[in-house]
Amino acid sequence: MNQLFLPFALPEIGEEEIAEVVSTLRSGWVTTGPKAKQFEADFAELIGGGVEAIAVNSATAGLHLGLEALGIGPGDEVITTTHTFTATAEIIRYLGADPVFVDVDAKTLCIDVAAVDAAITPRTKAIIPVHFGGRAADMVALLAVARKHGLRVMEDAAHALPTTCGGKLVGTLDSDITVFSFYANKTITTGEGGMLVTRNPDIANRARVMRLHGINRDAFDRFTSKTPSWYYEIVAPGFKYNMTDVAAAMGIHQLKKANLFQQKRAHIAALYDAAFAQLPIICPPHAEIGDIHSWHLYPIQLDDSVEVGRDTFIDSMFAQGIGCSVHYIPLHLHPYWRETYKLTPEMFPDSQHIYEHTLSLPIYPRMTGADVARVIAAVKVALG
Repeated sequence: MNQLFLPFALPEIGEEEIAEVVSTLRSGWVTTGPKAKQFEADFAELIGGGVEAIAVNSATAGLHLGLEALGIGPGDEVITTTHTFTATAEIIRYLGADPVFVDVDAKTLCIDVAAVDAAITPRTKAIIPVHFGGRAADMVALLAVARKHGLRVMEDAAHALPTTCGGKLVGTLDSDITVFSFYANKTITTGEGGMLVTRNPDIANRARVMRLHGINRDAFDRFTSKTPSWYYEIVAPGFKYNMTDVAAAMGIHQLKKANLFQQKRAHIAALYDAAFAQLPIICPPHAEIGDIHSWHLYPIQLDDSVEVGRDTFIDSMFAQGIGCSVHYIPLHLHPYWRETYKLTPEMFPDSQHIYEHTLSLPIYPRMTGADVARVIAAVKVALG
């Protein structure tokens, strides 16, 4: 290997983020405080639509808070896709409810709305769609199903900033809650972190209380208001999910670059599309006409005619110095979910086929034209 290894993902951190973090450290306020409040306000302004934004220490925390605020509990069912990271489903179990897994639509890689409709039972209380890879799920159809059955909807938008659906930013649709991720490889990052957004003030208030031990006042409010700082009340058995000011300091400047980052990702996706057009590769689905794809991921599917297996293909890419990943090992293949809910590959044929033939290529703003060319050349070599 004559060239340096090209990682699957790298964050794009500028001097603005570094200076803001240093300023935060010097301020003496490093936990949830003024920077977290500013990040929340900036995020709500970017999303628009009158949403409230609640910063948390991970998207998993945001999903948990959201489902708890919706009143999900033991005996309830929540429908989601098998083709996702385990966090989407595990938060259902946190609350003693049961996930009901459905397949994806092979054309969009997002949750199959018809399968959702067929899976609804008297125990069903909510649906969690996933905007896979940064492409929006069919929210118009999904929200219609939810309205027909009186179900709540919480969007897992970990991949979806700044994705649009029907011309509207994800986060401003007619769902109850949307949760974004700022993990290190996401479209913007705070290292670890997430954001819950909602238009429902009751949900927002509940999430704020539950993200910090069920205390009825945030620490920042307690130490900056005229009310005695030592006094607070526990109104519920909450969690420890608050975002620190150190993380929020990064987010303030990452947020300003979200649209630029998306444009860079989209440019790389277009270069891949053109390079692979005549190869036995199925490129990832684009957004609907007029909508924006965040391009968090660029997963390619090897055509059935390709003699090289997916795993061998990835080995070849790594041997050529190119990092790749797989999104995802479907939940029905993992021991806990498989054994607890008696799941088999035959129950999810599209997800299973996609998993067996798919790998994700590097796509991030720090990539140069030379990096993209290396990936394209490596793909051609790996095809044999």
